[in-house]
Amino acid sequence: MTPRVSLMPGIPDVLSAAEIDETARYLADLQIASGQIPWWPGGHCDPWNHVEAAMALTVTGRVEEARAAYRYLADIQLGDGSWFNYYVGSQARDLRLDTNVCAYIAAGIFHYVVITGDTDFAAELFPHVERAVEFVLRWQLPDGTIRWSLDAMGHPEGYALLTGSSSILHSLRCGVALAERLDLARPSWELAAGRLAHAIAHHRGAFAPKNEFAMDWYYPVLAGALSVSAAEERLRDGWERHVMEGYGVRCVSTNDWVTAAETAECVIALDAVGWTEQALELLTLTRRHRRDDGSYWTGIAYPESVTFPDRETTSYTGAAIILAADALLNWSPAAGLFRHGLLPAVIDLAEPGCPLGLPGECTPR
Repeated sequence: MTPRVSLMPGIPDVLSAAEIDETARYLADLQIASGQIPWWPGGHCDPWNHVEAAMALTVTGRVEEARAAYRYLADIQLGDGSWFNYYVGSQARDLRLDTNVCAYIAAGIFHYVVITGDTDFAAELFPHVERAVEFVLRWQLPDGTIRWSLDAMGHPEGYALLTGSSSILHSLRCGVALAERLDLARPSWELAAGRLAHAIAHHRGAFAPKNEFAMDWYYPVLAGALSVSAAEERLRDGWERHVMEGYGVRCVSTNDWVTAAETAECVIALDAVGWTEQALELLTLTRRHRRDDGSYWTGIAYPESVTFPDRETTSYTGAAIILAADALLNWSPAAGLFRHGLLPAVIDLAEPGCPLGLPGECTPR
């Protein structure tokens, strides 16, 4: 058994060390024998949120559980490098292949090796990371965007999503950094990341319009696709639409439904540009969602102050809270993963005209 690392310290008046550890214990208790971490006991699991939970376990010192989570993904990976969208126990329940979901293992394994220094395990999992990344890049379009999914029949959707593409960008950068950590080189991944980052920063019209979703607002910041000035401008422009003052981040701007996971992810985006005061304020607001066992309600609808979905708690919500706390504390070696100092810079493709051949001049980054 790998020894536990020291307890993550708390954030005064926001989240105590004991509370962080309690949430980590809740996540570990959700994990089943296969290594899978479902959303709730007996519930379904998707590979993206599974990786996020594994990251939270790693940062809180539950390294054995994190390794089991990653080996579970290796065990069920499909021959083309992908994973199905949802699993319940050993059964796939949604046969869609989501490129963003498949890419995230690169972020998880890089996060793991930065914290633990365990390059042997990272090398063991790298072939699975490589197959996943190559599967995703198979669906990159000439404009740099990446199709968001393939349906159950294997037919690709004809459009890209800004949130998913931003998350893929972060995963690609983590994949490049992981390869470098293992003395490997993957220049094609670096170039693909540069093309994708260019589309995100300069050609928003290349993505399906989903402006009402909070993740479309903050994920380009989280992914490091924007300059600091452009990131700050984006956060300012969307603040009133997406943040319900005194409550947290609306999942969808048209409804007063605050979700703790989106609020915590927004905390990480704010931390990435140095908005520490606002980030602390938002993380404090997630206490409304906290339960006595360390879990978190997925969302609360206002003005009724009722949980929605009804009394639902989710593993990914607790995981997002832990990762946000780590970012604000700057505690683990991977705390700055979304501040991007740990990652290689994105290749800047911006030049007069558009290097990807898209119509019109590139908008400022």
